[in-house]
Amino acid sequence: MRISELARRAGVTVKAVRYYESLGLLTPDRLANGYRDYGEGDVRLAREIRALGRLGIPVERTRPFLDCLVVGHRHADDCAASLAEYREAIDEITRRIDGLTARRAALVAHLHEAAHRNSRVPPPGRAEGEDPMTGYLSLPPDLPVPEDDGAAAHLPGTQVPHLELRATDGESILLDGLGAGRTVLYVYPLTGRPGTDLPEGWNAIPGARGCTPETCGFRDHHQELLAAGAAGVFGLSSQDTEYQQEVVERLGLPFRMLSDPAHGLARTLGLPTFDTAGLTLYKRLTLIVRDGVIEHAFYPVFPPDQHAGQVLTWLRANPR
Repeated sequence: MRISELARRAGVTVKAVRYYESLGLLTPDRLANGYRDYGEGDVRLAREIRALGRLGIPVERTRPFLDCLVVGHRHADDCAASLAEYREAIDEITRRIDGLTARRAALVAHLHEAAHRNSRVPPPGRAEGEDPMTGYLSLPPDLPVPEDDGAAAHLPGTQVPHLELRATDGESILLDGLGAGRTVLYVYPLTGRPGTDLPEGWNAIPGARGCTPETCGFRDHHQELLAAGAAGVFGLSSQDTEYQQEVVERLGLPFRMLSDPAHGLARTLGLPTFDTAGLTLYKRLTLIVRDGVIEHAFYPVFPPDQHAGQVLTWLRANPR
């Protein structure tokens, strides 16, 4: 058969077949006119090379398997040399995994150090083998999804109240004095410090977990949000200002946090809250305030680590 037919039947390219020949893995007969003539055995060998490639064994190391077929064995790995090649491939992968694991550990250590460099709170101790990446910066894969209970349906079109809140830069902010244009105000339950400060059963409360990843998202997308038409971005929770200041410093936030420990915004606007561990906390939502009026409300918010991108998409789709 011609090279094109061999390539088609083996599921490889003509260029690949030529490469196999250059390595001496395929040795087709030659016709009187000089053309190569491939047989069924060549098809089987080419298929085996392709199958081994899917396992991560490069073409150059398939000869023991092909030789096993050529001498008449039913399977390419019926020979001792083939098994030895399996072991070598496994050892090589293990070495690569070990190297990547070491690199990951180094990156995690650098991240852990950087996350606390500007913090007034020392890094918490970790048990041997504990991975900080499973903590406050990451989200468990099985978080419960919050349901839309209609608690924010009344907000669009509502005037923001005359409410003064303390910001992390020491200033007092009047919500009805945010100025012209759009302001992104994301409201969240509470941010935890690495390894501490999360109430018992926090992961099981729909919409509770994820305040730090959400905040990091607004940090990372901050310039894009401004370019998309936001005049400013604020985070808001019922935690006190000193606690929030530590978060701003540790995470390097380019925007201010607002503290509402008396839940004034909940009373005046009817924002949804929930109770846990003796605390009354805001449910996660985001308000787009335009010229003193709530233009849009995101509720419920999920997943929190992708929410800043959702807000950015909305701003771009709804230019002023």
